[in-house]
Amino acid sequence: MQSEISEKQELESLYEGSLSHIERGEIVKGKIMGVRNDGVIVDVGYKFEGIIPLQEFSEEELKNIKATDEIEVFIEKIDDAQGIISLSKERALKIKGWEILIDAHEKGIPVEVTITGKTKGGVLTSFYGINGFIPASLLELRKPKNLDEYIGKTLKVKIEKIEPPKNLYGQWRNIKTSLIFSRKAYLEEERENLKKEVSEKIKEGLKIKGIVKNITNYGVFVDLGGIDGFLHISDISWGKVKHPSQFFEIGKEYEFIVLKFDSDSERVTLGYKQKKPDPWENIDKKYTPGMKVRGKVTRIEDFGLFVELEEGVEGLIHISELDWTTPKHPTYYAEVDEWINAKVLDIDKEKRKLSLSLKQLKPKPWELVAKKYKVGDRITGRVKTITDFGVFVRLSEGVDGLIHISDISWTKHVEHPSEFFKKGQKVEAVILNLEPEKEKLSLGVKQLTEDPWLREIPEKFKVGEVYNAKVIKKTEHGLFVDIEGIVEGLVYNSEVDKNKPVKEGDEIKVVVVKVDRDKRKIGLSMKKANEDEK
Repeated sequence: MQSEISEKQELESLYEGSLSHIERGEIVKGKIMGVRNDGVIVDVGYKFEGIIPLQEFSEEELKNIKATDEIEVFIEKIDDAQGIISLSKERALKIKGWEILIDAHEKGIPVEVTITGKTKGGVLTSFYGINGFIPASLLELRKPKNLDEYIGKTLKVKIEKIEPPKNLYGQWRNIKTSLIFSRKAYLEEERENLKKEVSEKIKEGLKIKGIVKNITNYGVFVDLGGIDGFLHISDISWGKVKHPSQFFEIGKEYEFIVLKFDSDSERVTLGYKQKKPDPWENIDKKYTPGMKVRGKVTRIEDFGLFVELEEGVEGLIHISELDWTTPKHPTYYAEVDEWINAKVLDIDKEKRKLSLSLKQLKPKPWELVAKKYKVGDRITGRVKTITDFGVFVRLSEGVDGLIHISDISWTKHVEHPSEFFKKGQKVEAVILNLEPEKEKLSLGVKQLTEDPWLREIPEKFKVGEVYNAKVIKKTEHGLFVDIEGIVEGLVYNSEVDKNKPVKEGDEIKVVVVKVDRDKRKIGLSMKKANEDEK
């Protein structure tokens, strides 16, 4: 029994000897074991694990946390009796941050801070989780106008004032700290260091790289490495520029040309379009009237389309040059940023104007129609316009033909073409008359079938015979009826049976009293049909 106790004590001694020696107030590395409801469990090499409160982690950190990840923690408390080690990730980070800040302040070296927000008089900063402040007056060489632009940025700064905790590793209850930075001091120091070097390097005509630091409606401010340069909107492109942001992004590096440099005022005027020759210098050598070109639509106005053939070369397709037929609004022919083909009509080098045409690339529609069709041909088109007197049909060649109201039906009385057609409807028709020189095209729909009055109707409807009919309309002349769904006829007023009142839609019996093939009319009697029934 005694030997078993001794062996147990020896094992415990060996185990404790293998453990790390840690004390409260130390910063140590540990391995994450997992996440519980009360915190993140960390193995710091002690006989039991430590715990970091969940509130020290962001939702994103908790989402991406993995077992065995290493983490630096501060030992807040060790309670052997309870088997608890209280850890702090945040405290470890801040202690490290304060140590870096104290060293940087003593050596006069800059540090990088992140701007987290703004407050009255300046912006708030974060450095290793330690909150600081940059007064607006110490943010730039000149007082900034909009502090919102700095939020989220990382800036190099010098320490203006620092009051760290009196005991970094001791109790942090009710501690008072102060941390004020100056970016202006850093910029001034950098400017002085680079001023001579940059001044000697910058010369008019020199190609120089710079980082865009600000974009306005009228131009771009560029950091050239110690000196700021300015690029006016008129020097961005040989073409039209709506806004500098079309060409530049803040924080990106670009190459510019020095147009002018005033060493006394340190003003640098930059150019960007000057990297390329003026495209209008040799415009007449590159483009000639009659040439087919391709370009991108940049603007659409009521009077036409503006098309960019290359940077700085923009031409106009006037509305009169859009189509051979009556042109629609320019938006019908193209959209902004769409690539289209056009024909060069005229070049005015002095006024920097280029006239283009869209219709000149197309054959004249009426010439096409004259070659392709003849009277009697069948065509297919779509209804474009419906009027009281007929329907205009657009052919694929772009011309309109008219189906007159009288050429819609052989047998139906057409009060209005909208009874038979809808706008956009696909229609088949026969060419009745074609006069390309007058731009006239007459079409017929009823001519697609044989005239039933020539044979079918005279053979079908005999004088004296009784037929079924449906009342279409009541007029002062009598009743217009549909006979057997084939043809319309008129029951004369004198032949209407007054003893049997009828209304539109009623089914009645009628007797054919007259068939006039030449005038395409059928006379009917309701009285005789009723007498025959009796």
